[in-house]
Amino acid sequence: MKCPFCSSDNTRVIDSRPADDNYAIRRRRSCDDCGKRFTTFEKVETIPLMIIKKDNNREPYDRSKIEAGVLRACHKRPVSANEIEKLVDAVETELYSMEEKEIPSSVVGELVMDKLKDLEAVAYVRFASVYREFKDVNTFVNELKKMLDKDS
Repeated sequence: MKCPFCSSDNTRVIDSRPADDNYAIRRRRSCDDCGKRFTTFEKVETIPLMIIKKDNNREPYDRSKIEAGVLRACHKRPVSANEIEKLVDAVETELYSMEEKEIPSSVVGELVMDKLKDLEAVAYVRFASVYREFKDVNTFVNELKKMLDKDS
C-alpha cells in the first residue's frame, strides 16, 4: 500500500479491526519512510447484478421487487414474514452464486416459483398465474393438475 503523504511503498499495518458490521476491515497503517499514519478500509467487491427483462431492457437487481411479488402471492395465506424473508434470501443467494453479471428475469421468476412451491401451494399458483401470464382458466387448471400429479 502506498503512503498517501510521500508515495512510499514501505508501509506496514499497525492495527486491524472489523468495520461496517463485519463487512469491511479497517487497517491502521504507518509509513516507515515519513513516519505518518493513515487508515485504509478493505471491502469485498460484489458483482453488480443486472436483470434482463422480457423486452431485453436491463435494470439493476432489486430485492424489493421479489419481496413485493412474494408478499402479494402470500396475501392472506398462513405464511409468516420470517418465511418470506428466508425465501427471498434463498433466491438472492442462488442468484449471486451463479456468478453472472446479467441474469434473465425468467430465471429469477422460476427460482421464486420453485421456492414458493415448497412453501405454500396457493401462493405458488397465484405467483405462477401472474408470472406465466395465464390467459384463461384452462391454463390455470393445467398448472393445478401438474401440481396435483407431482404430489401423488
